[in-house]
Amino acid sequence: MQIVEGMVLGEGMPILFAGPCAVESLDICLEIGEAAKALAAANGFKYVFKASFDKANRTSASSFRGMGRDKALQVLQEVGKRLNVPLLTDIHESNQAAEVASVVDVLQIPAFLCRQTDLLLAAAETGKAVKIKRGQFMAPEDMRYAVDKVRGTGNNHVCLTERGFSLGYHNLVVDMRALPIMRQYAPVVFDVTHSVQQPGGMGGSSGGQREFAPYLARAAAAAGVDGFFIETHPDPSVALSDGPNLIPLARLESFLKMII
Repeated sequence: MQIVEGMVLGEGMPILFAGPCAVESLDICLEIGEAAKALAAANGFKYVFKASFDKANRTSASSFRGMGRDKALQVLQEVGKRLNVPLLTDIHESNQAAEVASVVDVLQIPAFLCRQTDLLLAAAETGKAVKIKRGQFMAPEDMRYAVDKVRGTGNNHVCLTERGFSLGYHNLVVDMRALPIMRQYAPVVFDVTHSVQQPGGMGGSSGGQREFAPYLARAAAAAGVDGFFIETHPDPSVALSDGPNLIPLARLESFLKMII
């Protein structure tokens, strides 16, 4: 999966996808992106900046969704320009694909939408890399069909992401067998952050158990993956989205050293 010229997932150095959960502000994105880029380079990772321009899948309608499409995409574009890094963000609707692809290098398909054929095709037809999260309800072997939908357009730049499956209410569990299974079809990224999320676990918002993130990250590294997806923030307690499962930015360096 080629992200940009010279950066191929599944070949050589692992790729770190890291940034805040949502585009909160230009300052926050630059602070996190600058630190993560330097730490990735120092610890043997290629780097892609990640932030969602629109959090369309919030538990409650009153939760922070974003700063608005146009402003958020402008922030992403500025981050890419100033830091000279590739960019990743999510899309939720087919009609977003072309506009968002004009700004970012990787289009991420959220887990709940991994079966949406029109969305996958629209993302693939932009020619940009497509990163598909495995749905919490999907068997690992069934993700081959999502990959086939993207490749069927002639776009071979596709990877899969593991983030756990639903076990009862408000709980996710990672089946490490999913990693080698899905790796038969495409490169695989392990989503450290959302694997410890507790969807809707705090009533109107999601909870998380970041204390388990190191264990799952080490297990995924041992099982063999091509990259890691880590959401981070200088102060997760005030992050506007998914704070309980974000890795504190001050701990990112030791976290990356642990993975390596």
